[in-house]
Amino acid sequence: MADCEFHYVHMLAQDYLKHVQQMPRLGSCLHRTSQILQKVAFSVQEEVEKDMETFLSTLDITSVDCARRIFNSVMEKEFEDGIINWGRIVTIFAFGGILIKKLLRHRAPLTMDTHEEISHFIAEFIMNNIAEWIRQNGGWGVWISSSCQVLDLTNRETAWEGGRDTMTLT
Repeated sequence: MADCEFHYVHMLAQDYLKHVQQMPRLGSCLHRTSQILQKVAFSVQEEVEKDMETFLSTLDITSVDCARRIFNSVMEKEFEDGIINWGRIVTIFAFGGILIKKLLRHRAPLTMDTHEEISHFIAEFIMNNIAEWIRQNGGWGVWISSSCQVLDLTNRETAWEGGRDTMTLT
């Protein structure tokens, strides 16, 4: 089951990073979770980039290894108080988006391997530190329900026609 969970979270991270870079998603529909995550996390990312512009400008991210070190350091600090909630989980993805944009600005070569590595360490962090909380709090489906209410998505069926998104971390 852990492999399935990892794959699901990894897919969410990959979809989000592609969204941040405005890369087309070819050949498949986005899971509903990915759609909602993109809307919520991108909004959070824009706020963080605006509010923390001075701090973020000091980050010199020139490689995926550097991005991984910064990511792990920031996430360790973010979760050191032991408090986990959906907002903080969304922030994990948003920070991954910030890192990929920083790599682009430094003209680091971004390949599919780059996306793979970054989405991998995002998923790895979630699986190692957050997955149990997600399971205990109803899985991604609960987050979708609450996020849809917050986003006031009045016609969810047309936004997600025929899609299937039943994965929960259980």
